[in-house]
Amino acid sequence: MNIGLIDVDGHNFPNFALMRASAYHKARGDQIEWATPFNKYDKVLASKVFTFTPDFNYLTLQTDVVEKGGTGYGITSRFPEEIERSTLMDYSIYQQYHFSIQFFSRGCIRKCPFCLVSEKEGQIQSVEPVDLNSQGKWIEVLDNNFFANPEWKFAIDYLLKTGQPVKLHGVDVRIMDEEQAYYLNKLRINQSIHIAWDLPQLDLTDRLKEMIRYVKPRKIVCYVLVGFNSTIEQDMFRLNTLKSLGITPFVQPYRNFSNTRKPKQYELDIAKWANRRWLFKSFDFADFSPRKGFKCDYYLK
Repeated sequence: MNIGLIDVDGHNFPNFALMRASAYHKARGDQIEWATPFNKYDKVLASKVFTFTPDFNYLTLQTDVVEKGGTGYGITSRFPEEIERSTLMDYSIYQQYHFSIQFFSRGCIRKCPFCLVSEKEGQIQSVEPVDLNSQGKWIEVLDNNFFANPEWKFAIDYLLKTGQPVKLHGVDVRIMDEEQAYYLNKLRINQSIHIAWDLPQLDLTDRLKEMIRYVKPRKIVCYVLVGFNSTIEQDMFRLNTLKSLGITPFVQPYRNFSNTRKPKQYELDIAKWANRRWLFKSFDFADFSPRKGFKCDYYLK
């Protein structure tokens, strides 16, 4: 079969599902390439992660079969089970990225009202690791809640044996204990450990102070959700607390699953200030001027 691939979101980060699909079909002897309007395909495989990404115009392609997968097409939208179960990975389709992608678990112990992970993947469960990139220089671990995985010690041992630097995308500071922090320090951390402070009604100050007893603040990036049942005062409390602890924030304005909710100007401005580290460290949000003649102290009055 001649199969075309479509990464609907673009190529800012490798698409895990497409790498699995490509490897699976290549192992069957199929021909794989990025789909173009000029070639005819027996089938096109398309993956879309984000609902806000504009959809691809499939009418431009010469094919009668299009299989779509990914949350961008719906939480039940998946590729066939034989692809979902495969541990083969084709890193050659993303040669510009020099790292591996890995999952040790899917699902989550949380049921946050703004998040689809629990609804899509269910309660947390361990999964078999996929193949690593033979040319990879570090490993991106995409688990939603790394230490909630009942087999997290296996995951740590696996990562230590690779000898490669690691970037953890989902560490839950609410459940972190001294043992977990100890093992975090044994890993060679690449860039940062990603945690989150999404719910403004939770004061995580003490948990964060406990974490930085074991992990240097400069190794931590904290996602901060704004625009979902939070006030400006609650947003500033979280950001100012992170600043006082030396932890780098990354503000994410809320978008709903149907993509009908657009971020307000205030949310865009606070993200522009907080997500540029030199701005965040240099002066307060009140003194930030994102546009000529406008200062953000307006929001705080």
